[in-house]
Amino acid sequence: MQRLHLLALNPTDSVTEGFLPAAARLGLAVTLLTDRPAAHRRAYRGAPPPGLEILHCDVRDFREVIGRISALGPPPDAVFSNSDHLQTQTALAAAYFRLPGKDWRSALHTKNKAQLRRALATAGQDTVRFAELPPDRDPEDLLDEVLAEVPFPCVVKPREGVASEDVVLVEEPARFAERCAAIRERRPGEALIAEEYLDGPLFTLETLGDGRTLHTLGSFRTHLSPPPYFTERRLDLLPQPQQPYAAQVLAQLRALGVGFGACHTEYTVHRGRARLIEVNYRAIGDHCDLALAQALRLPLFEHILGVHLGRPLPARLGAHSGGRVRIEYVCAERGGTLRTAPGPSDTRSDGVRLVYRPLRQTGERHPLYRTNRDYLGVIRATGTDQGRIDRAVQGFLASRRWEIR
Repeated sequence: MQRLHLLALNPTDSVTEGFLPAAARLGLAVTLLTDRPAAHRRAYRGAPPPGLEILHCDVRDFREVIGRISALGPPPDAVFSNSDHLQTQTALAAAYFRLPGKDWRSALHTKNKAQLRRALATAGQDTVRFAELPPDRDPEDLLDEVLAEVPFPCVVKPREGVASEDVVLVEEPARFAERCAAIRERRPGEALIAEEYLDGPLFTLETLGDGRTLHTLGSFRTHLSPPPYFTERRLDLLPQPQQPYAAQVLAQLRALGVGFGACHTEYTVHRGRARLIEVNYRAIGDHCDLALAQALRLPLFEHILGVHLGRPLPARLGAHSGGRVRIEYVCAERGGTLRTAPGPSDTRSDGVRLVYRPLRQTGERHPLYRTNRDYLGVIRATGTDQGRIDRAVQGFLASRRWEIR
């Protein structure tokens, strides 16, 4: 039996509902290495996947990962992670064991947003004005340097952050130090980046490659909360990726060396050009990957694991099935205790499958984060008719109640 070593931080739906069941269908034994084994054991307590072993490891340190895997016995058949924070470590471990994997340089380029900007500029693909904000420098002392490099309004965010967490629009120089201080209060010791604001509608491009062929799986239109924050509120799967923008994104990904495994890229369209916001060198999350696999009628998670096992992708992954998707996130609008909320459900009606999953339990108390940590639940609606999908989501929202006190 082939053995997969899967690196993870906290449990995610992508792993729990996607990759672990896919590994079971492929007949793989799975060793899950994580710095949070208790959380994973709780997550799988109800129905543990067959052949799953959960072990503690400092997965943020590639040296510890290599040492832990080496001590377990026979060499692994694949080393894989779907975590933004663990792609470089996973790539280095796979290279050490001479297994298929991502180029660690590409993984680093995509994770470190300053390196991303430098790599794209060096390749002549795109130039975004930015400035790095070292953790040992006061933002007020850096303002003149930032003003010399970056136009306002600008966006300040963690250099190696993920999603919309602590990403904020700074409208004018007078607010710069205040915005930076608020982020650093939550993230002491982390480097930040200030970059020019890339205006325009936001899209994603989902790709899958085996190191030789790079397939385009689909594209979502993303709807955000009002500025100055950038929380994703809704995603709609487009019938086809938009051209010429998808081709422009693919050219930028190739310049970064991206072409192995899954990749989730976010970009804006401005004046006829695709401008990258960030590149997440893993599958799209927050239930979008589960919905994409269903809409495309594609064994997506098996294909992703397969390339890490050295299996080539088919020359064609199949034509778009005509499936449509709407992902809607129910967000808290205030801090407090969640008192009333619907439970999980999975229904089919009028050609639409609507799945709802709570992301916060009643009785939990939280502040208002203004990030995806404000999600109370996620609606995943799939079908072939966008109008029916929209009506199903609207009906679900109108008939349920979420109360925070």
